[in-house]
Amino acid sequence: MQSSLAVRGEDGPWFLVNASPDARQQLETLSSPSADGVRAAPIAGVLLTDAEIDHTAGLLLLRESGTPVRVFGGAGVERALRHGYPVLEMLEHYCGAEWQTLEPGRAWPLEGSSLAVESFDVGGDAPRYLNGSGVDLEASGFVFRDGAGGGVVTYVPGLARLDDDVLARFAASDLVLVDGTFWRDDELARHGISGRSAREMGHVPLSGPGGTLEALAGLQRPRKALVHINNTNPILLEDSPEREAVLRAGVEVAYDGLEVQL
Repeated sequence: MQSSLAVRGEDGPWFLVNASPDARQQLETLSSPSADGVRAAPIAGVLLTDAEIDHTAGLLLLRESGTPVRVFGGAGVERALRHGYPVLEMLEHYCGAEWQTLEPGRAWPLEGSSLAVESFDVGGDAPRYLNGSGVDLEASGFVFRDGAGGGVVTYVPGLARLDDDVLARFAASDLVLVDGTFWRDDELARHGISGRSAREMGHVPLSGPGGTLEALAGLQRPRKALVHINNTNPILLEDSPEREAVLRAGVEVAYDGLEVQL
């Protein structure tokens, strides 16, 4: 399924990170004794790392909620989802939408939960549907800290920039779920799918000097797992040399339904 994450603290409800087109099936895997009513989603809000269609289309599947959907993200994401791909406007005609802007570098307590989230810029460009719109938009990563249990999780499904700030956040985490979209920079061209490189699409490739795998191999503290893996990526093949290289670097390949408790 499309990349998404459900996260909750030691206290409080689930929050969804990115609402994929598979959101209905993904949400069915969650249990939530606090859900109120037959049409209540088992989540208290949705946090968006960017405005890409594969991370936001699932918002429309929440339109039958009995209460307004709480949506968190950067200011550029809100502009995109109001003027380029107006899913927030659509939701407001159904159940309602309550937008809350996350400022990079500022911890934001998630109401009703022991969690706080901090967003940080990870590079990249605005979605292609915004070409020529003038909207300035980078993708974000999220650091979740649990004030009750103490765990720290960093989620970055779209990583366009590997710099000291990003690596420092990784190193201070207990769990890092990071962009594993492409193995090579020219992966799509090799398959005759597209002439765009991984980096042009906002994804640092895993392999090669300066690749994500090299950086992750140097981190000692966190548990490291790759997410957002494209179906062209050979690490999906369990007997491939690329999968072996990932495991040798001390990194896992995530899978649908992976559960981690810190």
